[in-house]
Amino acid sequence: MKKPKVGPLAPSKFAPGHQCGGLQGKVVEWVEHKLEERVLYIQVRFTDRTEVSWRIATRMTNEEADLADRTSGDFKKLRVFLRNGRDRSL
Repeated sequence: MKKPKVGPLAPSKFAPGHQCGGLQGKVVEWVEHKLEERVLYIQVRFTDRTEVSWRIATRMTNEEADLADRTSGDFKKLRVFLRNGRDRSL
């Protein structure tokens, strides 16, 4: 039997449409958003001097880099140099 992980490295149990615990009933003082270097920051400050914030970023990833022979007009893959980490078949 595995011991469940605890602490900051424990996987979060995110469920779409799920409420954020500890925020219900709080009164919002202000909301701010800003975009800096392709990252969207959203901050919500409450009247009890607590704050919840989000950093939302997009990333470009290289799916694959390969070498191909096109002399015959067909695409014949000769070698794959890089494959995205999600695909472990390489």
